[in-house]
Amino acid sequence: MPASTGARPPHHTMTPERLPVEVSAWYVALTLFIAWLLNLLPYARIPGVPDFFGMCLVYWALHRPLRGMMLIALVAGLLLDVHDAALLGEHALAYILMLYWIMVLRQRMLRFGLIGQTLHVFPVFVLAWAVAVAIRSWLVASLPGWWWIADALASAFFWPMFAWLLQLPQRIMARADPA
Repeated sequence: MPASTGARPPHHTMTPERLPVEVSAWYVALTLFIAWLLNLLPYARIPGVPDFFGMCLVYWALHRPLRGMMLIALVAGLLLDVHDAALLGEHALAYILMLYWIMVLRQRMLRFGLIGQTLHVFPVFVLAWAVAVAIRSWLVASLPGWWWIADALASAFFWPMFAWLLQLPQRIMARADPA
């Protein structure tokens, strides 16, 4: 019988979360386009409405990072800036910062479930929009208020439901595939 050193193995080892079925680039593009269209709706500027495109971009950067994701964030952000009559580059900067921080935290976040990911996503949304709002406040010389924190809070609050919704087709296909 070997001598016990007193060290016990951990109760629970955290394994990275993987999508049940590999998703196609077409599905990613479709969901990004639908989320971008949701941001174009008139209610999207009401405080407390989540940033659907930002959530979708963060989700796919986390679960299926694609080459060109920064370019997608830049172009879609610029188009949203034009649509919202915002400073050119405001949304683009926020989306690029979100992607950068998600790529930095990716390995850590994949080890958590949806609730743990929510606790990581909230600061990413807050920091990205705080930088964009700070630059806007500096350039316009006026404070915009605190509406952007409500948007970040709503995005983090709806993160588990949004992620579940994006994973639903893969879960259905995984259940239907007998192999």
